[in-house]
Amino acid sequence: MSRRFNFCAGPAAIPEVVLQQAREEMLDWQGHGLSVMEMSHRSPEMVGIAEQAEADLRELMGISDDYAVLFLQGGASTQFASIPLNLAAADQTADYINTGEWSKKAIKEAKRYVNVNVAASAEASNFSTIPAFDSWQLSDNAAYVHYTPNETIGGVEFFWTPEVKAPLVADMSSTILSRPVDVNQFGLIYAGAQKNIGPAGLTIVIVRRDLLGKAQGITPTMLDYKTAADNDSMYNTPPTLAWYLAGLVFKWLKGQGGLQAMEVINRRKAEKLYGYIDNSGFYRNPVEVASRSLMNVPFVLADDALDKAFLAGADEAGLLNLKGHRSVGGMRASIYNAVPEEAVDALIAYMQDFAQRNG
Repeated sequence: MSRRFNFCAGPAAIPEVVLQQAREEMLDWQGHGLSVMEMSHRSPEMVGIAEQAEADLRELMGISDDYAVLFLQGGASTQFASIPLNLAAADQTADYINTGEWSKKAIKEAKRYVNVNVAASAEASNFSTIPAFDSWQLSDNAAYVHYTPNETIGGVEFFWTPEVKAPLVADMSSTILSRPVDVNQFGLIYAGAQKNIGPAGLTIVIVRRDLLGKAQGITPTMLDYKTAADNDSMYNTPPTLAWYLAGLVFKWLKGQGGLQAMEVINRRKAEKLYGYIDNSGFYRNPVEVASRSLMNVPFVLADDALDKAFLAGADEAGLLNLKGHRSVGGMRASIYNAVPEEAVDALIAYMQDFAQRNG
């Protein structure tokens, strides 16, 4: 078997040791004679897996008992509706910061349930920057303030946490677990699993407990955070296999030294790749240097007529999923936690060779 380097934005790379353990336990989990995917979600075995995964995530991120940790279905996109339904009354205003495609999707969905104030937007810069905080037009009595710390598609990342009066809500799908964050600065953090957590099908919601129990009357039971919290995320059958695999990833992260150690590695990977792009004379990254994502690195070639040849050659070189999002084109290398440093080295070597042959 020959595994290749996967730069997909999601579903993304999973640590190989995690996949190996899952393979070993696929037919017989720890001598119980069945697979995790065959277990009752209410069995002692699955409850134990779930509780350990939550405990490890709490340890990694420093999550106190003031917060509920929910393991949900529906992807981060379902939270675009769940958040306004749970955190605001229909006649209240919520502030949103528009920094790219995922911010825009969150704004569009929230407008169905609350009054939305777009307090700041990076549209004028074609979403290549983060709006300066002193330019934000925040509401006096916002129910919450929503932002996207890392825009997967545009490759723009916040390296500071906004200090606001209202509960701060963050879509951390592409940045969670890549570096430490102070959870206590947030009212709610949410993230789809398929980037830095595990396989698609699971969504993590970390919500301050004092925000529970305020859902609008029209909120479906399955979208009510209090229902999920009161039932330990098992009101219905949860995505048990994805939950188990996420737990294995959390253990792997702890074995790597935790989020402080991951940040060192992630910064080194990103600095290598950005450094080569900036000095190549053939490739270009469109994002303001101070706002460049550690996880998602978009770049364009000097001549976009070479895009197809670049991707074909990358595939032959064992470098997968480098095509940029359909909305922006170009290329994108997502270098999440599970993408090893040697993958970045291999990508740079290929980019150098391609530029020499086509420059």
